[in-house]
Amino acid sequence: MVVEVKFLSSRKQFVMPLFKRNIFNQLIFVKRWIIRSLGTALFFRFKFRYKRDIKGAELFQELRGQNVLFVSNHQTYFTDVSFFLLVMHSALAGRPNKLSWWGYLNPRKHNIYYIAAEETMKSGFIPKMMALSGAVTVQRTWRANGQNVRRKVSKKDTSNIEKALKDGWVITFPQGTTSPYAQGRIGTAIMIKQQQPIVVPIVIDGFRRAFDKKGLKMKKKNVTLQMHVKKPLDIDYSAPVEQILGQVMDAIHQSPEHDYMGKIKKEETV
Repeated sequence: MVVEVKFLSSRKQFVMPLFKRNIFNQLIFVKRWIIRSLGTALFFRFKFRYKRDIKGAELFQELRGQNVLFVSNHQTYFTDVSFFLLVMHSALAGRPNKLSWWGYLNPRKHNIYYIAAEETMKSGFIPKMMALSGAVTVQRTWRANGQNVRRKVSKKDTSNIEKALKDGWVITFPQGTTSPYAQGRIGTAIMIKQQQPIVVPIVIDGFRRAFDKKGLKMKKKNVTLQMHVKKPLDIDYSAPVEQILGQVMDAIHQSPEHDYMGKIKKEETV
């Protein structure tokens, strides 16, 4: 009888972690499998076909476990966040500023999420698979199916983002588009003001030259993929949302002051 109890106890210890779910009722072992599978395919692409310039990733080892928001400029639909996840897992595995195969094969943190447009993550088999790796899908309030729209922010979407922040780390792209120097969405500043997370800016470059808009097809090899993880912002959470958004956009080099090419074009037309 004692042996049976021990057996049942050990079986529970085995079964419970295997079928453990996250806050969105997703099976964690499925998320691990997706990270391992897609990570393997992307690792060799990033490692051997492109150069990499990663700075500041040691910060991932120092951050607290919850209520951390990463804000970044956006260059492709899927490749940006895939690269982020590989770099994060590599850093957490003790290999900051590098791509380590052990990082994604043995992911140590399962509460890393990223905000993505619902229609984008339903656009095909690969996006649907990627969504299982940690996507918090939201409905765009300004665009749908290639058309400009105007609709209210979904309370469910807002609630899901809040849940993700309370549970762990969240990656977001404040512009909501891959167009450079596009205006940031005020919703990001509202979220920061309300939830008061640690806000970590990340600046990337090279992805637009290396991949197509979706990030699924390669355009050019040997491009340097740059990722600069900056120190957390010193934010006054009592400040107006416009001021907070301006601080974020400046930190990710997407404010008007950084639009050098836009300035040149304007000067040429004068």
